[in-house]
Amino acid sequence: MSVVLSPVTGDAPLVARLLTRWPQIAERMLAAGLGTTPPAADLPEGHFTAEVLPAIYACGRAVLQAIGEQRSFTKSEVATFVAPVAERHAEDRFPLPLLIEAIHGSAQSVLQEAAALASRDELDDLVVVGSRLLDLLMQINITVVETYTEVEQSIYNAEREARRALCSALLHGLPAEELAARADTTLAERYTVLAIHIRPDDQPSTVATLVGRRRIRLLHRALDALAGTKALATFDGWTGIALLPTGSDTELDVARYAGLAAELTEHFGIPVFLAEYPAVPQDAIAQTAKEATDLAELARLLGRPAGVYQLDDLLLEYQLTRPGTARARLAERIAPILDSPHLLDALDAHLRHGSDRKAAAAEIHVHPNTFSYRLRRIAEITGADPTDPHDSRLLAAALTIQRLYPGRQAGDGKP
Repeated sequence: MSVVLSPVTGDAPLVARLLTRWPQIAERMLAAGLGTTPPAADLPEGHFTAEVLPAIYACGRAVLQAIGEQRSFTKSEVATFVAPVAERHAEDRFPLPLLIEAIHGSAQSVLQEAAALASRDELDDLVVVGSRLLDLLMQINITVVETYTEVEQSIYNAEREARRALCSALLHGLPAEELAARADTTLAERYTVLAIHIRPDDQPSTVATLVGRRRIRLLHRALDALAGTKALATFDGWTGIALLPTGSDTELDVARYAGLAAELTEHFGIPVFLAEYPAVPQDAIAQTAKEATDLAELARLLGRPAGVYQLDDLLLEYQLTRPGTARARLAERIAPILDSPHLLDALDAHLRHGSDRKAAAAEIHVHPNTFSYRLRRIAEITGADPTDPHDSRLLAAALTIQRLYPGRQAGDGKP
């Protein structure tokens, strides 16, 4: 007999009432399980929502419908919902004991929900629901353990290690032919060098490790889909380099990498900056990778929006921040105001808004007269007038350098 969903009333069957409330119950299950188990509880908000919550919702709904139809819920049906999520957790190296504990926490939560909904006359129904949920819990645990075992046996296979070694060799200018054969990869004449950079996270080490592993998995999946093959990449969850064979249509490649930056930003929940250098010959990969890494970091430190950048996008800023005597001397020009955040804010707003003093003052929430006074103070202290075109360019360069190298003594000359 099939369950027909009806309005939430005391007369509706217990299973039907659970189904009508299932979206809310699923959210509470997630909170009762993964959301309360360290280190999962310390992970960023929403870390599990995109992958785990849909699985909980779909699996639980299917199980309740099976109970209402008085049919068994098979192991293969369980695996359809559970195996993909377990595989991703295993690839992230999420500790298996913690995952089992979290699953049991979720199971206890749904049993409590069922008990709270059941009336005294529905004791038999509650026993049936509880018994079927215990069977489901057993099948989920079996599926999770089997999946973890399979992933553990394959995640560090020889082919993956060979691709990692091949990428490292190309990035260090070392011979790569033998490694390419071992990785079953054909070397391209030219590669697009793609630097990946995100803001460092202030998280406990255990949480950072879990987040990093998840990002590595998501990045490799996105790169493989983009390249149409197993991509070469070194990425630790925060920074790295990807090498992709250069396509014939460079304009299309730019659009694809912009889409990649947007996809990763959405999945990671944090701005992702890519620096792209197309059509790089093998003998220039090592030097180009270093430059691309610097460019991606520069985009982040300058407060640019997430996305893909090429050298021409930040040409002046890149050159200004290269090591040397001139860079050190430029940094010295605003050293006297580094301990005055209100002056630095005024200078930054002025440089971005130019002659629109009202907009600049509004941005930092001060009266235009106060804003003008602060600009005069900057001129008095530094000897460079922000309202003078020449001095304004000089101060802009000095501010860019200080943003990239905060905490260093002005004029120390260090790269």
